[in-house]
Amino acid sequence: MTTHPAPAVHNVLREEAGEDQAMGGLSLFAVCALGGSYSTAARARRFTTTTLEGWGVHASVVSDAVLVVSELVGNALRHATPRDTDTGTPRPDAVCAAWLALAHQDSSILCAVSDSSRAVPALAAPDPLAEGGRGLWIIDRLSECWGWTPPDRTGKTVWAQLPITRSAG
Repeated sequence: MTTHPAPAVHNVLREEAGEDQAMGGLSLFAVCALGGSYSTAARARRFTTTTLEGWGVHASVVSDAVLVVSELVGNALRHATPRDTDTGTPRPDAVCAAWLALAHQDSSILCAVSDSSRAVPALAAPDPLAEGGRGLWIIDRLSECWGWTPPDRTGKTVWAQLPITRSAG
């Protein structure tokens, strides 16, 4: 785990919506509440694409960020969404399982997902025959650094920082 300003993102997500937060080097910030439904990952991908394209981020960075966000959100949903004890599916009352934050910081994009789980992520070598288990490996390969905030009573934030290339036009 790398030390990073993600704790500031974790705190921003707890603040009232619409409050201005002064964060060093931060020029753009967007946040999206995520529910526990099956369409949540698709919504997070659309939000990421729309936001980063609106900021003028190069298409290759947008595609990497969309993949990173998809993995972060998938992990949050898998580990933090309240589940029905009989079926194991997300409960219909799981209104807001996580928050997605995107921040443009100097020459990078910070993608952060806050959830209520206190379990910290663990990077392991992917099993080539397994259907899953590659999410953190993908995040590790696509980002210049990643990590998480120390869990507290409200959960944790897992973040990844990607280098940014501004489009020419």
